[in-house]
Amino acid sequence: MPVMFATSEEAELAFYDALERADLGRLMQVWADDEEVICVHPGGLRIVGHNAIHESWQEILASGALPILPSNAVVLHSMMGAVHSLIEQVTVQHTESTEVVHCYATNIYHKGPTGWRMVMHHASAAPSQAGMLDLHDVPGLFH
Repeated sequence: MPVMFATSEEAELAFYDALERADLGRLMQVWADDEEVICVHPGGLRIVGHNAIHESWQEILASGALPILPSNAVVLHSMMGAVHSLIEQVTVQHTESTEVVHCYATNIYHKGPTGWRMVMHHASAAPSQAGMLDLHDVPGLFH
């Protein structure tokens, strides 16, 4: 029986928790079981389809947990969909050091018969000052 995510936020928490635990099964429960799902890892090619996305995460998580701290979320909701734009703080372990890198991520969720499911994850490199330098609409600011 599939896991029911009552909100897109609940699905997102499960997604990042699964990455931190290197739990591929839990991670794939968040994804819609559909061939029209898309994933783009930082600097990577576009991956389309549930099986291809499963294989990409399996390869990534073979190295162990992926500690990612999501923050600064901007969430756009509709009745059947949600778009989450956030900053990921990724901790990368090297042989003799630890590095923290930032990514901008867009996670898109659709609501279906089994609750909210991810249909797209797109992450790209962000500057180390991500969050502090992000531009926000300011009254009187002309583009």
